[in-house]
Amino acid sequence: MRIVVLVSGSGSNLQSVIDASQAGDLPVEIAAVGSDNPDAYGLVRAGTAGIETFSVPLERGADAEQRADWNSRLRDAVLSYDPEVLVSSGFMRIVSAEFLDTLRRADGRAVPMINTHPALLPSFPGAHAVRDALAHGVKVTGCTVHQVDSGVDTGPILAQTPVEVRAEDDEATLHERIKTAERTLLNQVLAQIARNEHGLR
Repeated sequence: MRIVVLVSGSGSNLQSVIDASQAGDLPVEIAAVGSDNPDAYGLVRAGTAGIETFSVPLERGADAEQRADWNSRLRDAVLSYDPEVLVSSGFMRIVSAEFLDTLRRADGRAVPMINTHPALLPSFPGAHAVRDALAHGVKVTGCTVHQVDSGVDTGPILAQTPVEVRAEDDEATLHERIKTAERTLLNQVLAQIARNEHGLR
């Protein structure tokens, strides 16, 4: 299964996918890794693994017209690699409904987009999920892989893994354990999609 992965930061989840695919444990080919951040370490990880990379930056304070243009440029960059699935993992941008509607291969087939999220959706959507979980005093949080729709972390849930919140946890320690669970979960879901077990293809 041919995929493109989008990242904004360090790309630790991406590294797990790279390692599993190159070891032959995951039936995917990473066609390219893209980012909104040209300095994202995830691009370095991809380059080290011999994977093509691209960046489509979005200006700070961009207006609606600039955001629409960015969505179009990002879509075109993704589609130039002809992926079957687009993976958002630590990609800290919200794409538009038009981006999703027009994310189609040359033969007209839609390219589903999936996302990892560090909470048990629908609880704690958005960019501060780990902090929000701690602030609410929950005893269990976790991670989710879901299909992306036009809302913020509202798409159909594909799989989840619970993670216990410990009394001594702060945001950093809890997030690190969630990331560990996230890496395993993302690889499991990608393998299931490749086997056509989620109905995305």
